[in-house]
Amino acid sequence: MKKLLVYLKGYKKETILAPLFKMLEASFELFVPLVIAAIIDTGIENRDIPYIVRMALLLIVLAVIGLTCSLTAQYFSAKAAVGFAAKLKSALFAHIEALSFKEIDTLGTSTLITRMTSDVNQVQSGVNLVLRLFLRSPFIVFGAMIMAFTIDVKAALIFVVAIPLLAIVVFGIMLISIPLFKKVQGALDAVLGVTRQNLTGVRVIRAFHQEASEIDSFDEKNDKLTGLQKYVGRISALMNPVTFIIVNGAIAALIWVGAIRVDNGIISQGEVVALVNYMSQILVELVKLANLIITVTKAVACGNRIQSVFEISSSMEEGKVPMDGVAEYAVEFNNVDLCYNEGADNSLSEIDFKVKKGETVGVIGGTGSGKTSLVSLIPRFYDASRGEVIVNGINVREYSFDELRKQVGIVMQKAVLFKGTIRENLSWGKKDATDEEMWQALEAAQAKEFVEGKDGGLDFEITQGGKNLSGGQRQRLTIARALVGRPDILILDDSASALDYATDAKLRQAIANLPGTMTVFIVSQRTASIMHADKIIVLDDGQIVGMGTQDELLESCEVYKEIYNSQFKKAGEA
Repeated sequence: MKKLLVYLKGYKKETILAPLFKMLEASFELFVPLVIAAIIDTGIENRDIPYIVRMALLLIVLAVIGLTCSLTAQYFSAKAAVGFAAKLKSALFAHIEALSFKEIDTLGTSTLITRMTSDVNQVQSGVNLVLRLFLRSPFIVFGAMIMAFTIDVKAALIFVVAIPLLAIVVFGIMLISIPLFKKVQGALDAVLGVTRQNLTGVRVIRAFHQEASEIDSFDEKNDKLTGLQKYVGRISALMNPVTFIIVNGAIAALIWVGAIRVDNGIISQGEVVALVNYMSQILVELVKLANLIITVTKAVACGNRIQSVFEISSSMEEGKVPMDGVAEYAVEFNNVDLCYNEGADNSLSEIDFKVKKGETVGVIGGTGSGKTSLVSLIPRFYDASRGEVIVNGINVREYSFDELRKQVGIVMQKAVLFKGTIRENLSWGKKDATDEEMWQALEAAQAKEFVEGKDGGLDFEITQGGKNLSGGQRQRLTIARALVGRPDILILDDSASALDYATDAKLRQAIANLPGTMTVFIVSQRTASIMHADKIIVLDDGQIVGMGTQDELLESCEVYKEIYNSQFKKAGEA
């Protein structure tokens, strides 16, 4: 949590002025009991109306000055807290963006969203309250005790006993609560994870009539969160009644001692009232401090969770070698293994092949055979556990990410579009792309016709996730986005699954006719999509079990033959 305070550096003035103005307000507040004591002992006892009026006006002036100081402190503390949270979110988002797929997969999307939103908001609230109350409340407590000593030393000894007791209660509960709040946030992650999964998979849930089981699963996670919140809430709730008991007991003792000392003529009635007011001030401030500590406890727990994300560094180190493009082979895999998690089985084993520039390579295999894993190594979404992945004669580890991914265009299995216009989405492939380049990419991706039919054409507004487009339209736009930048290597990761066979064939023909020597990897479940490739790689359980042209594979590879026959042989034919 301490390391996060670096994001307050730009708000030094606010972090000084906010508590300063709060302490000024507190100083004026400490004079109020003395003014009231003077009104009782001088004004009321002597029936001096003008004196009472003057003192009443003085109370109003103190109140106005205190209110002004309080509002000023509120402004500075809010400015610092909001600015701190904005900087923290920006830094956290940038850090998450810098992590490799491996770290993001390990952390999980739901917990990252929680830490970016709920946790940061808790830390923001903590910073805001600390700037306003962390110095003010102790200042009032000890200031009231000192003022009490100026009135009567023996009566003030009650303060000396009450304040340490209150401190033990407050800080004891805080130490117990901090680890429990961490567990609460962890349970919140689980609830958000289930919620996100249900919202993204709602169609599947309804298709298989699994609403009841998913509701039970959510209720289980929610009940665990509720139970933890109730448990920590009960402990935190002890703070207020226990502090009230101690303070009210101290007030009772104060009135008893004060009555004896007034009777003996040692102190006046007004001074007893002042002592009770000071004790009441302590009560109010300790209740505030108790609530502050609960908020700070949550903020510290959330801050530690955020800090734990910052402490995770990317497993990938960025290289600096420029891409010169003079090598004979566009892509080479030299005895490559891939393992996503340490201790787990390899997802890919002993992958070894070479692809010349301008070749089209088909990658096929059963579900879970490692097709996506293989092509994900080329743009270096993951690093090989063993062996080398070489692009244009240089190991991918030696390229800068920007240089490598500028040359590799990839279309993912899931077609992801972002809220904005078609033009804005296509510009992801090339920032300074002209309208002409965009229309050329759309034409090659077989998307020109439907884009021309949309209101505004390139300026047609896409909703979040492309929900106002069909699956085939989304896929064609993602292909166009990859083609805009005219990459040296194009990877189509099962990105035409929503297209009919005729459109798929036109797409492949259009890509083949593009100028230059683009190397194309087509990952597909359809043999029709890859049958004309220069080379077909057949994967089974993470290993290459066949490689060659279609005719060669039909002769030598049983896995490919089985896939081919299942798609082309008519029912009943041997």
